[in-house]
Amino acid sequence: MCIIFFKFDPRPASKSAYRLILAANRDELYNRPSKAADFWGTNSDILSGLDLEFGKEGGSWLGITKRGKLAAITNYMDGHPNPDAQGRGFLVSNYLMDKDQDSFSYLKKISTEGHLYNGFNLITADFKAKQDIVCYYGNRGSCEPITLKPGIYGLSNSLLDTPWKKLLRGKHHFSSVVNDQSLSSDGLVQELLNVLNNEEMNTPDPAQESQGDGYTKSMIQALSAVCVRSPHYGTRTNTIILIDAEGNVTFTERTMLNCDTSKWNTSSFQFQLQT
Repeated sequence: MCIIFFKFDPRPASKSAYRLILAANRDELYNRPSKAADFWGTNSDILSGLDLEFGKEGGSWLGITKRGKLAAITNYMDGHPNPDAQGRGFLVSNYLMDKDQDSFSYLKKISTEGHLYNGFNLITADFKAKQDIVCYYGNRGSCEPITLKPGIYGLSNSLLDTPWKKLLRGKHHFSSVVNDQSLSSDGLVQELLNVLNNEEMNTPDPAQESQGDGYTKSMIQALSAVCVRSPHYGTRTNTIILIDAEGNVTFTERTMLNCDTSKWNTSSFQFQLQT
């Protein structure tokens, strides 16, 4: 489970504005092995965290490349997943590594293979000098991917912009932050981290509960918060990605340490997109 909020503005009016502002949470078992965000080895242009779970090593949930490719995934809430389905994290990693297919073509290909996976939502994007494109495909929705228009979006564990209470409240909070022109870059990152770490539960929510067959009542309640907290599962990574009008990227990740919700490490990366 995860949640993503993003504002896509491919041609911002001001040089101080952003082509993309993205804020995302990764929710997972606290003890699932993973690697914090970093570039993939020497001279790699791919930046992401990596799954280290046995059999799913090398998958990811969110990443970006210096060439301007970005991908992010959320699971579709399903209490009865297929244990033999393919690992969804490779959908992100494979796109970041693909140097030939654009974002829409990649999703078009994935849409023909969607039945091989448990439910997912996949965002892919290309940020280039002449054109920025963001696309979406969910294998529990339309059979065709779509190209997104400029705007503010929210994606949780149902289809894009499904009006769950947690999504609506989080998106409202996110919107108020990204529309505040007075914030510095550092101030924007901090305010977005506040959006992502809101532990207020949004219950009751019939829309979310109707999709929660197979989950306990207490778990559905925990999952109703933007920042999920339960004894062994919850939000363990916050990620903020900013791409400004000049192609400068700031990638900030805040990661839980040693399965301890009171211990976190924050790291930041800056680079310029290669045109």
